[in-house]
Amino acid sequence: LHSGGGLAGGGTLAPSARLARTTPEFEIPETRYARSGDVNIAYQVLGDGLFDLVFVMGWVSHLEYFWTEPTFARFLRRLASFSRLILFDKRGTGLSDRVTALPTLEQRMDDVRAVMEAVGSRRAALLGVSEGGPMSSLFAATHPEKTLALVMIGTYARRLRAPDYPY
Repeated sequence: LHSGGGLAGGGTLAPSARLARTTPEFEIPETRYARSGDVNIAYQVLGDGLFDLVFVMGWVSHLEYFWTEPTFARFLRRLASFSRLILFDKRGTGLSDRVTALPTLEQRMDDVRAVMEAVGSRRAALLGVSEGGPMSSLFAATHPEKTLALVMIGTYARRLRAPDYPY
């Protein structure tokens, strides 16, 4: 079994599903899957605040392992205390389906749209961390009608130096 997709194994639980379903402080949210093109994107939803907040992690993530690090788990719970927090593993990472080629920024951005549709979110704030920043920025520019706000943490406009971007 591979840990991606969760659906490909005919309903069989991925090895990561063997993680304890609770920690001393709280229950781990249920992992569900949204279809984006030919890929299953793993996501979790928690909280019932006044607005939706899509958390776009950096390079790698794993939804269920997020909850094993107490400080990060508390951070996510805090976000969910004032929003409906939407977490997901980008294609090729964590519990989402593996990919054979490096996905484009546009494909990964469309995964945000697919997850938002799966949870019934019409408009959300996006919180982009590190590599999740450019993806969130592209989503906000492409789908302003679906974007309430854009929050960036430790991210960048582009990875490489350019004449108009010397950093």
